[in-house]
Amino acid sequence: MPILDYLLGKRLASSEEEGQKIGVWAGVPILGLDGLSSSAYGPEAALSVLLPLGVLGLTYMVPITLIILALLTILYFSYRQTIAAYPTGGGSYTVAKENLGVGAGLLAAAALMLDFILNVAVGISAGIGALVSAIPSLHSYTLTLCLVVLGVITLVNLRGTRESGTVFGLPTYLFVGSLLVALTIGIINMLLHAGHPVPVVAPPALSQGVGAASAWLLMRSFASGCTAMTGVEAVSNGVNAFAQPAVRNAERTLTAIVVILAVLLLGIAFLSHAYGIGAMDQEKAGYQSVISQLVAAVAGRGLFYYITIGSVLVVLSLSANTSYAGFPRLCRLIAQDSYLPHAFASQGRRLVYTVGILFLTLLSGLLLIIFGGITDRLIPLFAVGAFGAFTLSQAGMVMHWRRVGGAKSAPAMLVNAVGATATALALAVILVAKFVDGAWITILLIPLMLLLFIRVKRHYTDVSRQITCSRPFDVSHNEPPLVIVPIKGWDMISERALQFALQLSPDVIAVHVCLGAEDNHALRTEWEEKVEGPIKGTSLPLPRLMIINSPYRQLLKPLLSYIEQLKREYTTRTIAVVVPDLVEAHWYEYLLHNQRAAWLKADLFLHGEQRVVVINVPWYLEEHG
Repeated sequence: MPILDYLLGKRLASSEEEGQKIGVWAGVPILGLDGLSSSAYGPEAALSVLLPLGVLGLTYMVPITLIILALLTILYFSYRQTIAAYPTGGGSYTVAKENLGVGAGLLAAAALMLDFILNVAVGISAGIGALVSAIPSLHSYTLTLCLVVLGVITLVNLRGTRESGTVFGLPTYLFVGSLLVALTIGIINMLLHAGHPVPVVAPPALSQGVGAASAWLLMRSFASGCTAMTGVEAVSNGVNAFAQPAVRNAERTLTAIVVILAVLLLGIAFLSHAYGIGAMDQEKAGYQSVISQLVAAVAGRGLFYYITIGSVLVVLSLSANTSYAGFPRLCRLIAQDSYLPHAFASQGRRLVYTVGILFLTLLSGLLLIIFGGITDRLIPLFAVGAFGAFTLSQAGMVMHWRRVGGAKSAPAMLVNAVGATATALALAVILVAKFVDGAWITILLIPLMLLLFIRVKRHYTDVSRQITCSRPFDVSHNEPPLVIVPIKGWDMISERALQFALQLSPDVIAVHVCLGAEDNHALRTEWEEKVEGPIKGTSLPLPRLMIINSPYRQLLKPLLSYIEQLKREYTTRTIAVVVPDLVEAHWYEYLLHNQRAAWLKADLFLHGEQRVVVINVPWYLEEHG
């Protein structure tokens, strides 16, 4: 079995695409992992900002969470409408482009692409953070573990959408179930002890804090907590991944994700306040995530603790899968409009967009390396792109309902208008609160991405302009080409190339570059005996031999200069360069040869023009044991 079949599975036919569609049970782990897993790091991100307040900071956690949940509810109703209006996939790019213009669509695409990339890095780093909490001895291997998990997720996604749903389904539902059990135990203890439960394992004591809460600090905490809402758009982006009825399955999946996420966020906020659980510095030894402290406080550090933390680790790490489901599909849409390389729109062997998957892996891996796999360093960059995309999508839907009209359009437009306003306000808060901490990097990257889109589009437009042929076939330039055959000497490789050249044209010139003090008399004699002699007795045209002296032992420059000379002499002729090429039986044998043919072809393509045609004639070496 070929190694690719073993790693990625057998190649799927295009007709099998419908069989790769998913339902609600698979849709939750494939498109909801980002949202669900953010319950493990969103509250912690908010608590990290409140750390200077000590115990006092916990009193603000529930109100901040309630505001976040109100915003999440608005987004839920807004995206249900987006799914119904765009049943083939209504991501921010499509909605903004069709309703607000191409510029707004590209801005939404750039913001969302950044969010997808950051989601991979944040999810994996948070997952490894959970692992380090349970096994502190692994702290020094944080970055290595992050990159290993990234590689595994990439491999699973290259195997196809259905397989990723199967692989990620069990840990997702184990994560949700175990966390809900932990929250239930904690809430029962709260009720039994009048809101002051006794922890089984006491969390580290919080300081008394310095000073009172300022509006600025609370804004920063809210901005960090908003990371819990990233990924909500993934379902509307991937409607076409669902089996029929696609819209209903997408709506049910979105409902399940939002309800579960809301319950988890609210439960974590209440129990953090009740048990006195705050955030800790991830860069210091002995770090414990908020989830680790919470589960230990309500159930101790027994088997249940390790099952829960294990599921948190796996789901946080696998939450990157939401990006792997959404990023390649987004890139496909942009590539179809020629703002990204067309390779992004091509499906690979398993009916997934392979180039988008690999590109996402590369960029996310670079982020993890640059920031050392530390979640707290990545969080300030997060959510800016997501809320930018949210705002543009909702504003686009307002224009959509305005254009559609009808009795149902007014209430639908109101919902999206509220959504656009709320997410725009949240984006403003996030930008102000996180600007110094790193959001400025995102603001800088988005214009650079827009510039990239424009340059790619300009290239494709220019190519289309140059290759478009509106006239009839031109029969005036149909004479045989002038054929050049570079040869090192007379051998089987040269013979094969010369035979092919004579089939193309009666006008063939074999060119040998004589390096340094090399004696060319032997080649002339051999040419007369072995080429000219046999041809003279036939009707074949006689090829010429041109020997060029190169006193400085240069090979390519004299040959290219000679071709330039021929172009000046034969101003209307096509010049075909037939390049003899030795093909080795094994890849490692290429190290034993100088690859002059490859360098010659590269130079000809680099300095060529329309009249110069390069033809490769391979000579295959036989494999010997």
